[in-house]
Amino acid sequence: MAALDDFDGIVKYIAQDNPAAAVNVADAIDRAIESLIAMPTGHKGRVAGTYEKTVRRLPYIIAYALGGERKGHEIITVLRIIHGARNWPEESWPE
Repeated sequence: MAALDDFDGIVKYIAQDNPAAAVNVADAIDRAIESLIAMPTGHKGRVAGTYEKTVRRLPYIIAYALGGERKGHEIITVLRIIHGARNWPEESWPE
């Protein structure tokens, strides 16, 4: 799953220099995803059919899709977690 690979890559990269900061970033990303589960409040994404939410106080963007319903709640699928400085053209994911 690309989002899990993104998450792992972000945390491992930061942990090389600062393990405590890596934990803080991981926690912030987790909180942002949890807030999406409670209330999907992102904006229209650059890739058709997706939405984006920035991680508060960090340069990361969570790209997600909404689809279907389960127990009265929309199903949210996190697709990618991307650093905002990456080259990210319309209708594609950064490489």
